[in-house]
Amino acid sequence: MYAQTTKVTVPIYPESDGKPMAETDIHAELLINLRVSLDNYFRDDPNVYVSGNLLVYYVQGNPAKCFAPDVFVVRGVPKGQRRIYKLWEEGVAPQIVIELTSRKTWKEDLQTKWDLCRELGVQEYFIFDPEYDYLDEPLVGYRLENGKYVELEIKDGRAKSEVLGLELVDTGETLRLFDPSTNQFLLTPQEAQEHVSELEATLERYRQQFGELPK
Repeated sequence: MYAQTTKVTVPIYPESDGKPMAETDIHAELLINLRVSLDNYFRDDPNVYVSGNLLVYYVQGNPAKCFAPDVFVVRGVPKGQRRIYKLWEEGVAPQIVIELTSRKTWKEDLQTKWDLCRELGVQEYFIFDPEYDYLDEPLVGYRLENGKYVELEIKDGRAKSEVLGLELVDTGETLRLFDPSTNQFLLTPQEAQEHVSELEATLERYRQQFGELPK
């Protein structure tokens, strides 16, 4: 007699849902700007993870239970490259999600994702319309209070994020992140590069006038 063996099926968690990163160039550029700005802002904190357009799986054993926030931040997990985010392994849900809504996604962002993020305990949920076409107000935000989302006050296009310690600002052209402690916007990748170029030019002028800088 041969003992029967039971075949164990190991769930496969795909790294892509087959959808494009962003619906338009406007969405793609803003997604990158926000993510890079937040990466730089939290660069010295080893336990803050910033990501975007990454599949978040929230039910172990069920690969269908996932979503891909446009931008999200998790405090309390180490930095590092991830191919997917498994909630049961990380042990911490994103504390903030920012969705860049579009013609195809605005209903899902306002209903399905809104409800899912509430259930997962995402403390703050923001939606921004980069095309200024699909929402009554381009920027809306919600904060979790006693298990329910309460809509945040948006004054002069500004919403305060307690999770980030920053303000989300609708400039009338795009969404920017503002640091009240420095009274400045976080730099976009292009602005950061321009800043570096300006510093290099200043150093070169100094060298030409005074010689090499002291070591």
